[in-house]
Amino acid sequence: MGAYVLQISSLLPFIPTHALISRQLLPFSLPENRHFSIKLESHNSKITHSARKNDVGFDTAAYEADRLSRDAEARKAMAETSQKETQDESDPKAWKWVIRNRVWDSMEAQNIAQFPRPVHHRIPNFVGANIAANKLSELEEFKMAKCVKVNPDTPQKQVRFLTLNAGKKLLTPQPRLRTGFFSILESQMLSSSTIKEACTSVGVAKYGRAIGLDKKIKVDLIVIGSVAVDPKTGARLGKGEGFAELEYGMLRYMGAIDDSTPIVTSVHDEQLVDDIPVEKLLIHDVPVDIICTPTKIICTNTPIPKPQGIYWDKLSPEKLGQIKILRELKSRIERETGQKLPCGPSEKLPPTAQRRC
Repeated sequence: MGAYVLQISSLLPFIPTHALISRQLLPFSLPENRHFSIKLESHNSKITHSARKNDVGFDTAAYEADRLSRDAEARKAMAETSQKETQDESDPKAWKWVIRNRVWDSMEAQNIAQFPRPVHHRIPNFVGANIAANKLSELEEFKMAKCVKVNPDTPQKQVRFLTLNAGKKLLTPQPRLRTGFFSILESQMLSSSTIKEACTSVGVAKYGRAIGLDKKIKVDLIVIGSVAVDPKTGARLGKGEGFAELEYGMLRYMGAIDDSTPIVTSVHDEQLVDDIPVEKLLIHDVPVDIICTPTKIICTNTPIPKPQGIYWDKLSPEKLGQIKILRELKSRIERETGQKLPCGPSEKLPPTAQRRC
């Protein structure tokens, strides 16, 4: 084994000490209430790991308050977007809002929605979400997967737990990609008392290991949340913010997935629809291969092509401005190619308005 280099820096993001090394192996004692990072290098491996003694210092209440505040702001903005685009019959996205609102209204009216409510402008949590998740875990695609990417929404919380509980790597995006990119969690990083918490947004922040665009990783299965999905075509609608598409596009750029990577969604049976017009879907819309509901498993054999990456000409300057990792990726591609990438229409201007990026 090669010689190891130990580097310490304060105030770095938390990843629990027991994930990779034993405290007893360290040639020093850990300071109380301090963040630290340990970097181990050998001829064959490099591990960056940060920890905090006795798990002290993470302000759960402050993190959750900030997350909920930002989520409320995002839902308010999406409600305004929905109203504006629905009223404009010429808007190419108006029909999506009609279907979304119908599904959200129906779930609330039938009381098949669960906390958090109302489900409008969310990936809706639904009665039977855990049953659907358990069905998903019975799929051969899940059993064979070593690394599963799962969205961070509430109805897929049980999927995240089952992934970790089965000893698989869990890849999950940081909420709305606003604080970073993806986080990886593994069961050996956790204890029996922390594994359930690790399936929440707070838990990902506390226990997850952040990765960047250069991370070499292979994702074997993608689990995605949906508002509505067509079982005959695999056509899917999310809540309208486009993060699933951006996450998919970035994973394609990283080489972590390809056309053969299965995409699964878990939904309530009432979220199954038959009026998503495939011909009106956009090139970046992500279809699903398998649907799991509380009562059934559906293989869609979708004919819809999967996106090949990020379509920069569809990405608005406003969305680009919100997501640091996207700006970094855009700059990197422009440096590598020596060409400026296109940009999409402003969210504040009519689609035909002249624009510059």
